[in-house]
Amino acid sequence: FILQDDALNECRLDYYIHEYSISVSSCLELVMRRGWMWNQFFLQEEYTGTDYQYIGKLQSDQDHGNGLVKYVLSGEGAGTIFVIDENNGDLHATRRLDREEKPFYILRATVVNKRTGQKLEPETEFTIKLHDINDNEPQFIKEVYTGSVPERSDIGTSVIQVTATDADDSMYGNSAKLVYSISQGHPYFSVDPNTGVIRTALGPGDMDREQREHYQVVIEAKDMAGQRGGLTGTTVVNITLTDVNDNPPRFTQSIYQFRVSESSKSGTTVGRIQATDRDIGKNAEMYFTIVSGDGMDMFEISTDKDTQEGVITVSKPLDYEKKQSYTVEIQVQNNQVDPRFLSAGSKDMATVRIGVEDVDEPPLFDKASYLMEVKEDAMVGVTVGSVSAMDPDGARSMVKYSIDRRTDMDRLFNVHPGNGSVFLLKSLDREETAWHNISIIATEFNNPRQSSHVPVYIRLLDINDNAPTFATIYETFVCERTKAGQRIQTVSAVDADEPSMGHKFFFSLASEGMHRSNFTVRDNGDNTASILTRRATYSRLHQSIYLIPVVITDGDYPMQSSTGTLTVRVCTCDREGNMELCSAEALSSSPGLSTGALIAILLCAIILLMIVVLFTALKRQRKQEPLIISKEDVRDNVVSYNDEGGGEEDTQAFDIGALRHPDAAVALEETAKQRRDIIPTDTMLYPPNCGPRVLENDCNPTAPPYDSLATYAYEGAGSVAESLSSLGSTSSEAEQDYHYLSDWGPRFRKLADMYGAEDSDFS
Repeated sequence: FILQDDALNECRLDYYIHEYSISVSSCLELVMRRGWMWNQFFLQEEYTGTDYQYIGKLQSDQDHGNGLVKYVLSGEGAGTIFVIDENNGDLHATRRLDREEKPFYILRATVVNKRTGQKLEPETEFTIKLHDINDNEPQFIKEVYTGSVPERSDIGTSVIQVTATDADDSMYGNSAKLVYSISQGHPYFSVDPNTGVIRTALGPGDMDREQREHYQVVIEAKDMAGQRGGLTGTTVVNITLTDVNDNPPRFTQSIYQFRVSESSKSGTTVGRIQATDRDIGKNAEMYFTIVSGDGMDMFEISTDKDTQEGVITVSKPLDYEKKQSYTVEIQVQNNQVDPRFLSAGSKDMATVRIGVEDVDEPPLFDKASYLMEVKEDAMVGVTVGSVSAMDPDGARSMVKYSIDRRTDMDRLFNVHPGNGSVFLLKSLDREETAWHNISIIATEFNNPRQSSHVPVYIRLLDINDNAPTFATIYETFVCERTKAGQRIQTVSAVDADEPSMGHKFFFSLASEGMHRSNFTVRDNGDNTASILTRRATYSRLHQSIYLIPVVITDGDYPMQSSTGTLTVRVCTCDREGNMELCSAEALSSSPGLSTGALIAILLCAIILLMIVVLFTALKRQRKQEPLIISKEDVRDNVVSYNDEGGGEEDTQAFDIGALRHPDAAVALEETAKQRRDIIPTDTMLYPPNCGPRVLENDCNPTAPPYDSLATYAYEGAGSVAESLSSLGSTSSEAEQDYHYLSDWGPRFRKLADMYGAEDSDFS
């Protein structure tokens, strides 16, 4: 090897060198004899000796062995990791090195004269590479792998791939060449030795999740291509078999029995049935159906999404007296079916028996509602119709009937408590109320708490008991100059009745208006009539208003008729027939008075009315001093009672201030006005037979008290109490009954309290 030109590079082939028992140092020594040239040195890693590890020798042609040459080393690790003998150029490593930590080092060396320090050789760079040994075991990327594969998969189905690495040098030898093997997991799984792919090793029949779901597989990675002496690394792979829908649901029992009350409403739960499925998740979801039995129409079944139970519910009302038990066949199957495992056994059946329990039920009417008809002229006591109810229980308790008076506040109807016949209590009028809706109650005799209601709709049948009338109040006019046969108005009629064939009205002139009538009535045949003139000339001055009696007859039986009056005013018209002037009672709709004017007049009237009402209200609010302060203060004197005023219409007969202010009586005497009914004269002031004092007190008609006939003669006519004068009474001394004072209104309430009371009230 050393005779080749590239002998130094050949030293890298360490395995071949070892094979021929030639050491690296001997190779380098042979090479160094050729001159001051280096490329690289090799050093075995992980040296375990106690001395420094020898690397090689640097030899220069300038070294003649006389001790004048000094070898100098620099670069990575010089002086620490690597040292050189400055006298002979031997290189050594001072400690154990790891190629996986640092695979090579770059250093520089030179030769100098010890005495002069002059460089004898140029500085040369060389590399020390660490020779790899198999000192690292394979390492997996993960300590634990997790994989899954569907159950019942075919042999060789891929599960997961594991990967390991080796820190040794993969460029030389087999130190980093790995081989995978399975040490735990036989015979279910296998691993590809080169790729690390794990596959199933058994067939579909052996890989059943319901038998075993979880597996733990141990995989080994061995270097040196699996040869003996190689290092090994391991990892754990947890493999789960995922579920497929390979199991149908199965009922936990073949026969189920439940009981339900006959009073259960629709939707009431009867019971729950359970089926199991060895699969999980969506593969275990199931649904139930009723496939046969006498209760298919009476019950329904659904699936509880949370528990996957079949929930049986009532769908129609149950009746213990009609049927006490039902039997149905229930089927269960998966929502999702895998065609690979679909077979005749993918569904399961169970029998469900449901017993109906008897309860005490309220009476049951034979109809949900009743419709009755009666003529509006039916007599009191006439039967309108009847209702019927019975106890649905086996006891068949007697039933009594009554009307819910909240639905018949006017007590128009009643019902026979025994047979349920409905009859009239009062007369009815269809035109007032055409329909009556009442509620009838049926109650068990033995258990009054058991009752039920039923609505009864009563329709009143129409009879012809109303006469037709004008549709509105008709007023029209006729021009003074017109022509005979001229239509001045068209009238129509209405009728409160509603004949089945529709209304048919006939119009004619009343018999009292036929004699020398100025107008005629023509029936148009369409429930209207035309009012026509019979002459060409009318005089507003001669007669300004005509009243035309029109007889309206209906066409129903019994025939009804009425007479309506049409008012016709005579007006002056222009040549086109437009009204120009009518009598003082001109039509409100005459062209001379516009709509705006009518509205203005109406507004003025409303404003005046409001002013009057406001003034009256304010006047009533004025606080008046009572004539009598209390019941105890009864001033029975001449001034208060003997001089009654002239009533509500007498405003000048007497000044009421004299009663309210007795202290001012003197001034009142001096300034009193003369009465309208008595005009004092000189002769009346001093009659011949009156002295001076008598003249002053008794004979002066203008001095109080005014107890004279004229005072009562002028009492107002508007008083409810009429006259209070004792002049017209038969006896003023006899006992009188004053209870009639309470009938005279609020103005005499005080007198009624005073005189209408018993004697004991004043004792």
